[in-house]
Amino acid sequence: MSAPFTVTARDGAARTGRLETAHGSVETPAFMPVGTAATVKAMTPEGVAATGCRMLLANTYHLMLRPGAERIAALGGLHRFMNWPHAILTDSGGFQVRSLAALRTIGEDGVAFRSHLDGSRHLLTPERSIEIQHLLGADVTMAFDECTPYPAERGEVEASLELTLRWAERSRRAFVPRPGHFLFGIQQGGVHLDLRRRAAERLVALGFDGYAVGGLALGEGQATTFAVLDASVPLLPEDRPRYLMGVGKPSDLVGAVKRGIDLFDCVLPTRSGRTAQAFTRAGTLNLRNARHAGDAAPLDPDCPCPACTGFSRAYLHHLVKCGEILGSMLLTAHNLTHYAGLMAAMRAAIAAGRLAEFEAVP
Repeated sequence: MSAPFTVTARDGAARTGRLETAHGSVETPAFMPVGTAATVKAMTPEGVAATGCRMLLANTYHLMLRPGAERIAALGGLHRFMNWPHAILTDSGGFQVRSLAALRTIGEDGVAFRSHLDGSRHLLTPERSIEIQHLLGADVTMAFDECTPYPAERGEVEASLELTLRWAERSRRAFVPRPGHFLFGIQQGGVHLDLRRRAAERLVALGFDGYAVGGLALGEGQATTFAVLDASVPLLPEDRPRYLMGVGKPSDLVGAVKRGIDLFDCVLPTRSGRTAQAFTRAGTLNLRNARHAGDAAPLDPDCPCPACTGFSRAYLHHLVKCGEILGSMLLTAHNLTHYAGLMAAMRAAIAAGRLAEFEAVP
């Protein structure tokens, strides 16, 4: 397998690139909004695209339970089902069966669990995870893995990693290559740098189209996250995209890009939009605060999103206090526009050789 990924500029460890998928090009570094159940919450597909996004994430675990991968396939695949013409990455379901499923049992074959929705029994194996993602029509399929919790004893982390590596090999065999569709392996190993090296060596030997760094941003703190990236990212191939899973705050994104990461996803900008938090160039605002009640200024005068070009902070505060759905919609659109703008600014800084000067508001 070989992903058509081209590095277009470098600045230290950081780089810009282009990933050519079956549903269009993705300029990297890029942030993927999370569309867990085939929708980015409080957004239309057209609204997501208007932020500048050309790739989003959907969830294998949730879609296998409802409405079902076979049903989505019968309806023309996930892109048609959710009216999203651009690229989609699907996670493997490994994290969700640990965090959501009831009465789960992890074994060599896979994970047996009861649905958190209705208690129905399921077995998710590497082969079934890859099959589901194939049925969905994902542009990027993720290998099935076990996400080790943090903190955990080294022995637990090592055993989990070895299981993930065996599942990675099975995922690799189960994947059906097609033009514009790729399979990424996931590097685990917790905060243990020797385990991260082991994971990278074994995954690279299997020959994935891209490589994700998983098992971070679980409470270890930003300094530890960056230390792990400093040690583990250089072990991944230069000619393949690198994806940091579940991260994060703007300062996390900047620090990870400086260390060579190309792709990100996180629920933070959309979840924050639904809880009255707005990311701006001047810092994060809480629109519930009474100080915004009489403020006629926009959230950010330089932001092109609908919230900033059409409405005042006072109106957004009013929507939030009244519990109006429009408040969540506007703030989510703003946050995703802010994140997309941050990534575009970093791409420009890398091209100009000035990323070292680039900082993000915490």
